Amino acid sequence: MKVALIQTRTPATQAAALAHVLPMVREAAAAGATFIATPEGTNVLQKDRETLLPMLVSLEDDVVVAGLGEAAKELGVWILVGSALVKRQDGKAANRSALISPDGAITATYDKLHMFDVDLPTGETARESATYEPGDRAVTARAGGLKLGMTVCYDLRFPALYRALALAGAEVMTIPAAFTRPTGAAHWEVLMRARAIETGAFVLAPAQGGKHEDGRGTWGHSMVVAPWGDLIAQLDHDEPGVLIAELDLAAAAKARAAIPNLINARPFAEPAAIA
Repeated sequence: MKVALIQTRTPATQAAALAHVLPMVREAAAAGATFIATPEGTNVLQKDRETLLPMLVSLEDDVVVAGLGEAAKELGVWILVGSALVKRQDGKAANRSALISPDGAITATYDKLHMFDVDLPTGETARESATYEPGDRAVTARAGGLKLGMTVCYDLRFPALYRALALAGAEVMTIPAAFTRPTGAAHWEVLMRARAIETGAFVLAPAQGGKHEDGRGTWGHSMVVAPWGDLIAQLDHDEPGVLIAELDLAAAAKARAAIPNLINARPFAEPAAIA
């Protein structure tokens, strides 16, 4: 199956974001991709909370999500909106991944579970929990022949989530991201490969890249990792672009049969706390 990852540098308004991402989606479909995934924050990136919150609308009312739904129907492809920053029914904000079918319908959604609240050695800080309400459930979905486990960015650092998704049948982990430059340089590739190896699953990681209008810098380097941990495809830069890869869907079963760690795990008593 041919898939595509869209690497974006999402602008600070939804209208500009749609104009930015749509040509790359069309390019991916023209290249034969039937499943196309975009990064975290596909619809808007704005790190100033007071500026961002008034801009957010529901997932269904967002112009980027609606535009990608129309594109999915026109092109006859599955589109994973890696995440859209949206307003929930209770008025709070969510970082929400959405799967759109070839008929343009949203068939699954997932709200990012783990909030990026960090103080990096470089002095860069983030408090995602100050803006977004975290999700409370893991989500699997089907997209044609793909059995997906849906996650977003910082979720990558919580392997128990991916194990649960794999045990629920997911063979492809989607990890759309907007990784910082310091964490991307240090951890991006090794964590993506680790999640693939641990679960015997493909990893699809479309990323934001470059210097954004709101001043942030993101790592880029979108990649596709096979269940054995080898890189199938990767962009070696942070510029916007399209990454195409062919998935051999039998590879997950082969990897899991070779090293059946998903079924070999044993229960154990928790260790005592170290005084």
